[in-house]
Amino acid sequence: MTSLNQDLYKYLNVRGAYHPQVLPNQQALTFISKKTGIPQVWKWDAVTTKIQQYSHLPDRVLSVHHSPSGKQTIIGMDEKGNEKQQLYILHESSLNAKELVISKEHFHEFGGWSPDESKIAFTSNRRHPGYFDVFIMDLETKTEKVVYQIDGNCTPIGWTKDGEQLILSMPDTNIDQSYYILNLEKKKLFKLFESNSLARYQSLQLSKNGEKGFLLTDVNQNTLGIHQFTFKGTYELQQLLTIDKWDIEEIKLSPDNSLLAFTINEGGYSRLGVYDLTKQIHRYIDGLPIGVIDSLTWLNDNEICLGLKSPIIPGDIWKISLENNQVERITFMGEEKDVEHLWQEPELCTFTSFDGLEVSYFLYGKKKNIQPVVVYVHGGPESQIRAEYNPVIQYLAANGFAVAAPNVRGSMGYGRTYVKLDDVRKRMDSVADLKWLAEDLVHTHGADPKRIGIMGRSYGGFMVLAALTHYADIWAAGVDIVGISHFKSFLQNTGSWRRKLREFEYGSLKEDGEFFEEIAPLNHTDKIKVPLLIFHGRNDTRVPVSEAEQLTADLKEQGKQVELFIFEDEGHQTEKIENHIKMNTKIVQFMQKFL
Repeated sequence: MTSLNQDLYKYLNVRGAYHPQVLPNQQALTFISKKTGIPQVWKWDAVTTKIQQYSHLPDRVLSVHHSPSGKQTIIGMDEKGNEKQQLYILHESSLNAKELVISKEHFHEFGGWSPDESKIAFTSNRRHPGYFDVFIMDLETKTEKVVYQIDGNCTPIGWTKDGEQLILSMPDTNIDQSYYILNLEKKKLFKLFESNSLARYQSLQLSKNGEKGFLLTDVNQNTLGIHQFTFKGTYELQQLLTIDKWDIEEIKLSPDNSLLAFTINEGGYSRLGVYDLTKQIHRYIDGLPIGVIDSLTWLNDNEICLGLKSPIIPGDIWKISLENNQVERITFMGEEKDVEHLWQEPELCTFTSFDGLEVSYFLYGKKKNIQPVVVYVHGGPESQIRAEYNPVIQYLAANGFAVAAPNVRGSMGYGRTYVKLDDVRKRMDSVADLKWLAEDLVHTHGADPKRIGIMGRSYGGFMVLAALTHYADIWAAGVDIVGISHFKSFLQNTGSWRRKLREFEYGSLKEDGEFFEEIAPLNHTDKIKVPLLIFHGRNDTRVPVSEAEQLTADLKEQGKQVELFIFEDEGHQTEKIENHIKMNTKIVQFMQKFL
């Protein structure tokens, strides 16, 4: 292994811990970590503070769902990155995961335990690639039955406390959804909240007596806020807490139902708070490192556990005592003594784009003027670059590059108005933001205008290609990872379950075909002036590998400088460390050569 590979391996091999979940009745929690090389479930015991591996599955764990008693756990696992999750059951007494819901050619999403733990709900597209029907399995007999069919997407998110109904989430657009109640005996479905406007609904919490619920929604407002409702009458929503400018991202109800823990997304950083349901007041919890919080869970009525990541913390689990405001780090899976002293906190910057819109970005590794810069574009598109550990960004920053990671228009985390600014025919406005970012890097931070590269994954890959074809003179090199080269071919070839929702964001094949032709990077490859590096996974079910193959063939026919790497054992994500090493070694060498 070369020196470059060895150094990069240390950055990429940092494991971290995330997605903590309390094991009911055990004073313990589980979390997911890649400590063994692929994501598996681990257990932390609050009494002994010992950590041990909880699952030993042959491929990556995608989800973990403990039963109400904590005696059983459902684990979701896919195969070679194809995202076709299969469900396995693990009993506390044996810890050997056994097959439960298996149909290898299809997708499955867990939908909750019945209150008595005799049944589980799940959804699957077995009837049709784009139709996700709702199933219930009897765990004693292992028999499955379809309880609701829909010619579209649907996900059960839990049972009502009486065990007689399921709560279903059905998408209305790429970001919006509605909640429904399905009566299992009568097979009747009704909408939980009637509204004339589209909205996000998420993070549902039910009281232990089953009479009340809490959730996050942005119905009739710009940001996600905490609301409550009752299961009686009209299910009218009552607003409890909304924060100007920022979304509340997650809520978790305490075991005694007196408090709601919540997190706020403040420009890519998380803030933790607690809302007192009796006094109807809230307070913030200080003492945590600045970063991004995920997966709130209550260890007991007084202690909250959570996952936290930051640019210098790859991910670990923390415990907060509300009684004395004590903050304690309980796992150290993300430590890497050899390189962690090199990790850098970014500067949060803003620039004004072509139409006066303020756009923020994280700037890493800025040391001097006339410095090469890599612009790192997130995917989604309705995603957000956050203050989290990114090994590639950190490695580039440690090797003389500045790295700018923007949240261009269309990114989540800044309210409904901002996330809709790049929809359909406004698509190229977000690409223009990248041009204005490059100008800000030159004029404000002294970047060398001849040494600015750009890279991105998934939709970020499209942004790279669009930037190289529509603003060709700005860039010195580009890296496209599982990116879209033509929205028409992407929508035609992606899974039909995904096509309908993507069309809300990108436009439809029927109505916007001419626009797709107008903006498609594949139709403007003659304008690309710089070297391009492309990576894709053969098993990608989101962006088919054909997107990379058709682009590469076109560029090679023109004699352009392009190189394509296809990972035969990966999907949309890159999971295996050897593939990470190969891809990111190539990226770093590529940027060093051309910047």
